[in-house]
Amino acid sequence: MTMHAAMQLINLAADGDLIPGSKPKQIEGLDDTVGDLFDYGLWLLMLAGAGGTGFGVYKLAVSDKSRNGGGSEPFKWMGAGVAAILLSGSLITILNGIAG
Repeated sequence: MTMHAAMQLINLAADGDLIPGSKPKQIEGLDDTVGDLFDYGLWLLMLAGAGGTGFGVYKLAVSDKSRNGGGSEPFKWMGAGVAAILLSGSLITILNGIAG
């Protein structure tokens, strides 16, 4: 992903089109661009985690249930999605606490 595409995603999020109602607190001493990257990037990470978890549930529902079907892959997707949600949620909480 290029920097231009990343900034377009941030602008979509800032307008409220991608993440409705999200207005994170600005952290003191950070440049506006860096603050936006932190704030909206973490929200996008949370949405990606939710998508990964949902895809893992889908793969579990349609996977081959036989002994040699490779049944651990859906759990990898779900685990990574939940980890991304927990990581971004804790970082959002920490940054909002710092911002006051």
